[in-house]
Amino acid sequence: MNDNSNDLGAFLAGFVIGTLVGAATALILAPQSGPETRQKLADVGTDLRHSAHSATREYRDKAGDLLADTRNRAQSLTEQVQEQVRIVLDEGKEQAGQIAESLNNGEVTDK
Repeated sequence: MNDNSNDLGAFLAGFVIGTLVGAATALILAPQSGPETRQKLADVGTDLRHSAHSATREYRDKAGDLLADTRNRAQSLTEQVQEQVRIVLDEGKEQAGQIAESLNNGEVTDK
């Protein structure tokens, strides 16, 4: 799960940096008047904010799904291990009972 959070951080950092570089490049290559430039910057900021919120929401949902899946798998694995332990204990008790019965009946032989 740590790899996923590192991947998410790298993605978000790349996303933000790429957006900023793209916006700066667009402003440099297509200069406008002051009010037009300010409006474009405001629009880019708004778009960036919406994109960041969407990406954050999407990755939060994915992280929640991953956490739920991990919990379900851990629960399933725990139940499987508990069942195997019960089986082994039951077999051990059964064998111990058979040995005790053999000892009581004098049926023990060296093998």
